[in-house]
Amino acid sequence: MEAKPCIHSLTVKNSHVLPPDTNSHGTLFGGKLMAYMDDVAAIASTRHARTPVVTASTDSVDFLAPVQEGSTICLEAFVTWTHNTSMEVFVKAITENLLTGERHVCTTAFLTMVAIDENGKPTQVPSVYPESEEEKWLHEGAKERADYRKKRREESKTLAEKFGADFPWDPTSNRKA
Repeated sequence: MEAKPCIHSLTVKNSHVLPPDTNSHGTLFGGKLMAYMDDVAAIASTRHARTPVVTASTDSVDFLAPVQEGSTICLEAFVTWTHNTSMEVFVKAITENLLTGERHVCTTAFLTMVAIDENGKPTQVPSVYPESEEEKWLHEGAKERADYRKKRREESKTLAEKFGADFPWDPTSNRKA
């Protein structure tokens, strides 16, 4: 497979923030923003791999600025790094007040997407290479982030084993009821 530049997966999505998208504070629901982020990450990674993808993980999502009703939300995503069947996708969300032109980055995150074949099994992806200084900076830190994700995934598996799928459990005794 031939390596591709990061920019070839660039995906940009704009949405107008309407009342059904907002909470009681008149700001965009965090879950709605996360859904937008997952969508652009899926498009960017599919564009890179040219095969269907699934979301494997989302790194920390910190809400840096509110997104007000009536403003827009612009999401930008591109593949920053690949490893066998997975792709790290950087997503940046910017809110803009259309009347004043004021813009703020409201969140950034990394999502890990896995390419799948027609049987739903992970499949190989092309490697990616950075060209701009920002892409190089993201690419250089990707292996460390991937190692951290791997450790975090193991911790999540431990939690899943400890708490299991059965309900109810008694949180005061830390034992199943």
